[in-house]
Amino acid sequence: MQAEVGIFGGSGFYTFAEGKSEEVAVETPYGAPSDKLTITTIAGRKVAFLPRHGRDHRLPPHMINYRANLWAMKKLGVKWVFGPCAAGSLDPKVKPGDFVICDQFVNRTWGRADTFFEGPITTHISAADPYCPQLRELAIKTAAELNLPCHSQGTVVVVNGPRFSTRAESAEFRSHGWQVINMTQYPEAILARELEMCYANISLITDYDTGLEGEPNIEPVSHQAVMEIFQQNIHKLRELLFAMIAKLPEAQDCSCAVALKTARGEA
Repeated sequence: MQAEVGIFGGSGFYTFAEGKSEEVAVETPYGAPSDKLTITTIAGRKVAFLPRHGRDHRLPPHMINYRANLWAMKKLGVKWVFGPCAAGSLDPKVKPGDFVICDQFVNRTWGRADTFFEGPITTHISAADPYCPQLRELAIKTAAELNLPCHSQGTVVVVNGPRFSTRAESAEFRSHGWQVINMTQYPEAILARELEMCYANISLITDYDTGLEGEPNIEPVSHQAVMEIFQQNIHKLRELLFAMIAKLPEAQDCSCAVALKTARGEA
């Protein structure tokens, strides 16, 4: 069983498409992925879907086997990966229900296995622009065509979880000018780059993290509230993903596909 496109489902996103599909269990050198992958055909393209937390949401963010998940996608032949996720806003202009096509991340996690390259060949992957420019442009244009509320760029700070931020932490993140907060974008995005797959993040904003300054009626985030907002907007996310898949090119035409070319130098 092969696929061209991979989609990771986040909190509240445990199935992708109805209709004919096939489940496949993929073995990897890094252990088991979060769940079986579901293969379906969308717009003539084979698509592999994997809920990153497991379809019963049994895996908290810091316990996800990110390496196994990405390796499983690569093993199936995936070239393009979409990483939609539920995320919080750190910016009053980025509202619940909005989409953010992130162009940068800041890693504040710890203890996660975050590379496939542990020797003996030293490999330094470039992370200056961690998200695929080709997929980001496609996402931005498609969201505009569908009249979806979408921000064309944003920095996501990735925290370890599973707890949410303190007010002091959230204030620090806002002071840096970062727009989005999430628990799963690292190391998912960079592992895709190490495997020379194109990867794009689509953040669906569900909350204002610890609240909004000057707005006492806005409560700090809770998991229950995240799920409620996500479910109210998941049809928009599916619409966006379906439309993007239909517009994918036949071949990769970006630096992601040759990321290892300049990552290794002679000693």
